[in-house]
Amino acid sequence: MPASPIRKLIPYAEKAKKEGKSIYHLNIGQPDIETPEVMLNAIKNNQLKVIEYSHSAGIESYRKKLVGYYEKYHIFLDFNDIMITTGGSEAIEIAMMTCLDEGDEIIIPEPFYANYNGFGIQAGIKIKPIISKIEDGFALPPVSEFEKLITPKTRAIMICNPGNPTGYLYTKAELEALRDLVQKHNLFLFADEVYREFCYDGKEYFSVMNLKGIEENVVLMDSVSKRYSACGVRIGALISRNKQVMSAALKFAQARLSPPTFGQIAAEAAIDTPESYFKAVIEEYVARRNFVIEALNKMEGVFCPMPSGAFYAIAKLPIDNADTFCQWLLESFDYNKETVMLAPATGFYSTPGAGTDQVRVAYVLNLDSLKKAMKCLEEALKVYPGSTLGKEATAKSVSA
Repeated sequence: MPASPIRKLIPYAEKAKKEGKSIYHLNIGQPDIETPEVMLNAIKNNQLKVIEYSHSAGIESYRKKLVGYYEKYHIFLDFNDIMITTGGSEAIEIAMMTCLDEGDEIIIPEPFYANYNGFGIQAGIKIKPIISKIEDGFALPPVSEFEKLITPKTRAIMICNPGNPTGYLYTKAELEALRDLVQKHNLFLFADEVYREFCYDGKEYFSVMNLKGIEENVVLMDSVSKRYSACGVRIGALISRNKQVMSAALKFAQARLSPPTFGQIAAEAAIDTPESYFKAVIEEYVARRNFVIEALNKMEGVFCPMPSGAFYAIAKLPIDNADTFCQWLLESFDYNKETVMLAPATGFYSTPGAGTDQVRVAYVLNLDSLKKAMKCLEEALKVYPGSTLGKEATAKSVSA
């Protein structure tokens, strides 16, 4: 099992805190946005006398209420098309184990959510990465490139939309091109769409559930963690109109008995969250995004494309090694007793050597904290021993 690139630096952060440093955590998608009151009140005011197992597929009233939630996005389901999981993570695990056999292959554009690697290893399957380029803003690679990777062992393609760690939002045309490929080779199309609420600049989210002609091929993974800033609730969903998939997935759900009761109670109540909550949250994230991306691109040698969704960005830095740099920030650097914690992008690639000069930034803190964090990063890049700025200048001088 690979260590989490997002969490593996925690021991260094803990040590830095003991040494009196303040740390701005931009390494993990843990928003500082308040969880909706309706969700918290459902837990506080609960009158349960016995905390029982729920149905392995989840509480029926919650699944039926979710049908109404998805209708807002023109996704029309029966409640039996929905299985509640212990976080979106379990939805991904169960989908992989349900639809792929040991040794089968799944194609995923990278950089991708680091735990896809771990889930693949657990399921005994092989992830075949296809690189999306920072220079293109991490747009979907051409379908012709996907086709080159397809073998008799290929069973699925997986995407995250809007994307973690890139913030890229796939267009309807890109998804339709994938649809044609899935249809041609009779593959599953897995889609992690947990950030659908967070789309910016007037761009619209289009779900794979609305792609015509591959209704039986699509498997959707979802979660309440980021939508309601409720990461610790641990409630997700596995969704498919394919009855065979859902029947097989239920066997895995039965093996783990049931998802958390209080989590489901909170998640069911969360569906009543007023639209005003999301309007305020999106305005806040847009302000944070705009500040962070502008600040990054003003730094010498830094390039960061503008994300259109979620609350992440991948930045290319003038550094020799992202893992070394992120550890150095915690171990050896501070600016006025403050430093910043980032996630090295190497952990979001499975291609050896990819992402060595990139980091993921999660703009999940308030603007004041983000301003201080960006100042820390700017000052760190000026003194980092492994900076490539001098080398780049020398190279340019020689070539001139």
